[in-house]
Amino acid sequence: MAMDEATREALTAQFRAYLDTVADDSSGPDDEIDAMSAPDLFSLFSELAALKNEVKLESRQVKGALDEFRGLFDHLRETQTRLGNEQERRCEQSRAADRAGWRDMLLELLELRDRLQAGQEQAARFRPHWYGRNRREAKLIVTLAEGMAMNLRRLEETLARREVRPIPTIGRLFDPHRMHAAELTRDPQYRHGEVMAELRPGWLLHDELLRLAEVVVNRIDVPNEHSPKPTETLS
Repeated sequence: MAMDEATREALTAQFRAYLDTVADDSSGPDDEIDAMSAPDLFSLFSELAALKNEVKLESRQVKGALDEFRGLFDHLRETQTRLGNEQERRCEQSRAADRAGWRDMLLELLELRDRLQAGQEQAARFRPHWYGRNRREAKLIVTLAEGMAMNLRRLEETLARREVRPIPTIGRLFDPHRMHAAELTRDPQYRHGEVMAELRPGWLLHDELLRLAEVVVNRIDVPNEHSPKPTETLS
């Protein structure tokens, strides 16, 4: 059914009036919102200044905390260094005491070796009488000499494992740093200052002097202020 012209115009007029009413109602709140959201420059600058001061304050606090931590770390580092130095010093003292103890023990072993060698040499020089009453005694002494020689070899092997080695002397020139001239002899066939005999062997420990060698030194009557003397020892 077709709508007549009058009805159409009436409906159009009513719809137009409704749209005008809606437009008037919507303009008010939007203007208020725009007015409320407009920035206040003074308040903005005040807030920025306050934020800047707060950032500066926090930066100072952080810097102070970092300085305190840095001082604490430096103190801990110094304390650790002192503790390390003290520990190293005590370890060195302990090693020195151990070396001194080892030296004393090795010197006692060398004294024992000297006694064993002297006994073995004396037993080896034993000769029985021409009559046969002492054959059993001679056999016993020979057995003792062999036993002492075996013990002497074992002791020298033990010393060698500890890097204790004898100082070569006979046929060498006198060394005041490693030898003590206990006696002098005069033989023009040999060099001045040559070691002719060894009264007591000297020993080295790790290439360091452990015990001086007591030797007999040849001396030729030639003016020489460096000639060895019987009382000359290591200074």
